[in-house]
Amino acid sequence: MAKLYHVPLSPFCRKVRLSLAEKKIECELVEERYWEKDPDFLRRNPAAKVPVLRIDGKTMSESTAICEWIEETYPEPPLMPRSADARLEVRRLVGWFDDKFHNEVTSKLLYERVNKKVMKAGFPDSGNVKAGAKAIKYHLDYMAWLLDHRRWLAGDAMTLADFAAAAHLSSLDYISDVDWNRSQVVKDWYAKIKSRPAFRSILADQVPGFPPPAHYADLDF
Repeated sequence: MAKLYHVPLSPFCRKVRLSLAEKKIECELVEERYWEKDPDFLRRNPAAKVPVLRIDGKTMSESTAICEWIEETYPEPPLMPRSADARLEVRRLVGWFDDKFHNEVTSKLLYERVNKKVMKAGFPDSGNVKAGAKAIKYHLDYMAWLLDHRRWLAGDAMTLADFAAAAHLSSLDYISDVDWNRSQVVKDWYAKIKSRPAFRSILADQVPGFPPPAHYADLDF
């Protein structure tokens, strides 16, 4: 069985978990306190980052590289379109959420509110929290614009781009940092993706000291 070293609220880990679950690949989840830099974990990934996936005798790191390996090795159901142009758009949006959204929003909200406390790294920086709360509005508006023109973020079919976005937003939703009333089309998109069987284990996550809001696992939120 595959084994994924992860942190429950890490959007990068969640993206891999969603890909594995969508393709019905059984996987044991091992919570890894990567910031403690355990020697055994460093041997698996000297970068001291999660996720790390062990599967088919291989050890892999970097979430997008892992997801693309999963897609190429287990192609059904597909999470990447066939045409080069459509794959480019998926990769562009995965990069958008894992780079721009992460730097402007996730790192400013989730990392300040949760990671610092878990890692015993001090108190949240109010300036960062304020910046993240402002930036997420822009990103939600951009998602709304995309979804006004498409069924899913990258086109007519659900792809890895949707999982990348949902991974970040679900982590932020755990700490009630998403204003779902800002856009009905984004809320509908999230409800649709949240109802997939692949999302079940993510909605069951619990972080000690941080109980999820009442709506978190509600499919009719």
